[in-house]
Amino acid sequence: MKWVLRIFLALLVLAIAGVAWWLFAQRQAPLPPAETTAAKLQDPQLIARGAYLATIGDCAGCHTAQGGKPYAGGRSLPTPFGDVPAPNLTPDDATGLGQWSFDAFWRAMHEGVGRDGHSLYPAFPYTSYTKVSRQDAFALFAYLKTLPPVRSENGSPSLRFPYDLRASLATWRALYFRPGEYLADPKQSDEWNRGAYLVQGLGHCNECHVARDNLGGMPKNSTLTGGQIPAQNWYAPDLSTRDHGGLQGWSTGDIVALLKTGQSSKGAAFGPMADVVMQSTQHMHDGDLRAIAVYLQSLPPRPAPGKGDSPLDASALLADGAKLYATQCASCHGKDGQGITGVYPPLAGNASVTEPSGINAIRIVLLGGFAPSTAAHPRPYSMPPFAQQLNDRDVAAVVSYVRHAWGNGARPVMERDVATYRHTPVE
Repeated sequence: MKWVLRIFLALLVLAIAGVAWWLFAQRQAPLPPAETTAAKLQDPQLIARGAYLATIGDCAGCHTAQGGKPYAGGRSLPTPFGDVPAPNLTPDDATGLGQWSFDAFWRAMHEGVGRDGHSLYPAFPYTSYTKVSRQDAFALFAYLKTLPPVRSENGSPSLRFPYDLRASLATWRALYFRPGEYLADPKQSDEWNRGAYLVQGLGHCNECHVARDNLGGMPKNSTLTGGQIPAQNWYAPDLSTRDHGGLQGWSTGDIVALLKTGQSSKGAAFGPMADVVMQSTQHMHDGDLRAIAVYLQSLPPRPAPGKGDSPLDASALLADGAKLYATQCASCHGKDGQGITGVYPPLAGNASVTEPSGINAIRIVLLGGFAPSTAAHPRPYSMPPFAQQLNDRDVAAVVSYVRHAWGNGARPVMERDVATYRHTPVE
């Protein structure tokens, strides 16, 4: 009977996809007139601007395999539905962008449609890139065309049924995707609009900093509210600086410092964010970083979190955690959890400590904490891993204590949570 159910589901998906594709096609606008010429693509200023935009988008982060040539693809991007390989962006004629026109590139960025007319999987964040202006997309295209061509075959996605049916993307797109360039808000300042454009567009911050539903979609009206990064087992915190936000109390300077140096008086970048700082944000212009901070500070307050259920032995767990903290952690992070600015990050009020799931603190205790190497901090201090020294209950105890102490007030974590992430592959 299972095969009958699978066939029925496949037919249902295809039927829905057909209707969704027809609806989506009705609202597709024709491409703006092409303004590309070979001469324009050779403009040094345009190319330099495109290189900067590629840095803002951290394009190399996904489109470069470990040990591979920059932008030549080969890296497999994990999703809850299977892996999707990042393609070759170098101008190789056979395997890269060599035969692509700008109009084809624009359609991929703006509409999530490949050169062959097939819908692209949203592991490529066209849900954010659609907001990028045509002028910026042209500059980015010009830069990519100057890269050394690398022959590197693009792999095929390894997705589970029914997600391997590309036709099913029409349903997903109808539910979650609306193409459209960023429109400036006339009620806001130029600086605010620049920040919003960068965060919502090339920065694609919402792709990580929001909880996705079971189909991998981003719920509406949940911008930058925080969420577990799919298939990576890190939690990207809420980015509001107002009441109950993940960055509550952060100043413009704090945000700029973290993005520029990887460290601030409020915390340091770890996990996937460390890579973003190292490869992308540290290289951004100070004016753009400040614009991002101004935009983030305008995000609304968040609802007060619920208390949640606590394990029955929470008091004993916290008491044991306090002892472990005193012997293993206080010499660096201080008895009061304040750390030393620029050296050891504070734990009091730290968004990576207080995020709802506890994943980040558990993984850092188990695997160590490694801040990014930046121009301002080329050799940052790192936290050693404790996976070999502490058992699951010990880790649960010290993490629970840190999440509870100094007014943090986050819920304890369970021993079973630690066991889960101790054996989870590192991404």
